[in-house]
Amino acid sequence: MTRLIIAGARGRMGQAVARCAQALPGLAMAGQFDLGQDLRAFIAGGDVVIDFTFHESTVSLAGICAEHNKPMVIGTTGHTEGEQKELTRLSSQIPLVWSSNFSTGVNALFWLTRKAAEILGPEFDVEIVEMHHRLKKDAPSGTAKTLARIVADSRGLTCSGALRHGREGLTGERSRAEIGMHSLRGGDVVGDHTVIFAAAGERLELTHKASSRETFASGALRAAQWVVGKKPGIYDMQDVLGLR
Repeated sequence: MTRLIIAGARGRMGQAVARCAQALPGLAMAGQFDLGQDLRAFIAGGDVVIDFTFHESTVSLAGICAEHNKPMVIGTTGHTEGEQKELTRLSSQIPLVWSSNFSTGVNALFWLTRKAAEILGPEFDVEIVEMHHRLKKDAPSGTAKTLARIVADSRGLTCSGALRHGREGLTGERSRAEIGMHSLRGGDVVGDHTVIFAAAGERLELTHKASSRETFASGALRAAQWVVGKKPGIYDMQDVLGLR
């Protein structure tokens, strides 16, 4: 039995994780908390912490997990460079499943995007389009950033140099060493991601559309069960699903 602690329990994802946990065997709820409450009040009774809070909170939560030798599943996105470095440092003490998206389908999209980038090569221009609900705070989405990193890695590029966030005015001819990124916001869209590979005479589009947060919640719970007992380090859903 894996005993869960949910950070961000009052948020949309926290509530979805709690609902899904009730329906899955082998899981028990050791605690749920949100802003104004302290993880230390629950940590002793849990086996793993699932974080769906805000990027500003993740590092402090991971520090508490490290103090008590508890693994952590990080579903929060939008971390600053400094926060990422600190989480990497803490991963030397505890295992972290740190993923921009816990959906099985999205992780298949990651795998397919890498393969398509390798097969098609730099002759195909790449544009990434993502859309989320109007309340989402960060842009582009963590999933879109991961897709961009996959393409950049396959082409020997860096995201800092290759990403082009939208276009306006006289932008000039598109370069080969460019990855377009476009963020759309509106309504209650859970999450849509499309990677477009375009060349002269043909176009390949890979798309994933999420209609329910339960798909992310189920993946996070799968990751939580998987990470208990693992060695310290940073893992993601590709590791959990055996796609490495």
